[in-house]
Amino acid sequence: MILDKARIERLLADFERDAAVDSRRLFHGRGQCYPGYETLVVDYFQPVILITLFAEPSEGVVAQLVAELQPLLAGAANCVLLQERYLEGAPTRELVGSVPETWYARRGELVFKLALQGQQNPGFFLDMEPGRQWLESHAKDKRVLNLFAYTCAFSVVAVAAGATKVVNVDMSKSALGRGRDNHHLNGLDKARSQFLPEQILKSWSRIRRPGPYDIVIFDPPSFQKGSFVATRDYAKLLRRVPELMTEGGEVLACLNAPELGPEFMSELFAAECPEARFVQRLPGSPDFPDAQPERQLKLLHYNYPGPGFSDSTGSA
Repeated sequence: MILDKARIERLLADFERDAAVDSRRLFHGRGQCYPGYETLVVDYFQPVILITLFAEPSEGVVAQLVAELQPLLAGAANCVLLQERYLEGAPTRELVGSVPETWYARRGELVFKLALQGQQNPGFFLDMEPGRQWLESHAKDKRVLNLFAYTCAFSVVAVAAGATKVVNVDMSKSALGRGRDNHHLNGLDKARSQFLPEQILKSWSRIRRPGPYDIVIFDPPSFQKGSFVATRDYAKLLRRVPELMTEGGEVLACLNAPELGPEFMSELFAAECPEARFVQRLPGSPDFPDAQPERQLKLLHYNYPGPGFSDSTGSA
């Protein structure tokens, strides 16, 4: 058996209790914990199951997966999608049923509209859940800057948790448009969110204007040709912290680059924002087990006491 039977049973139990079930990863092969299935992941976005392959699978693997998913297809799901990332354009096709015209990621009472047409991901990152939980617990009555906002899931969570204002910045107008839709879907106060379609590294004066901010989230791509390369550009973000933040503010610095160890970020903070005080690296989501935890998504919480403070004790 490929899938974890206990995980399937937990999802079914959740469905029995409440027909609206939170989205989740059902199988995470990318963490190198399941020999032979390192290029396979399976996600659940009710009522859709999304199988993603990062390399051509062995014969019979896809058919076996569909067979193992049958208990879910009896009620909790009615569609199985297959995305083949290893092929040009990352094509997606239906294996069972049909994709609803509109489908959503669900997180408690919050929903986020999904789409895969011509894109590698549907618009909601399940592995970022520890970061969303952290923000949910810190956002009340705070002003938040959400850089590289994409479809603005962080913003939806923050506004729902009582943030007074969230400023979302991303170079993609279409992604921010989906972000607006996500706020509207959840009935959130329009006055508490703002959307700036900007090239972040070239737009600091416009980004500063609605500030200063109590919380700043950095969530850049590790590599995006022509716009951002973590090894070159993350330093440019961190050196802006003093001009963006209130004293005592909080930073959530995110990096999804397995090849860059935890020391990469701690050394950057020490060099570019020595005033920032390391608080913690957030634990990874249990749905994303990894044989090498240092390679997991890095979610680093720093506190900014203000100018003149230098942290020589904390590290990521």
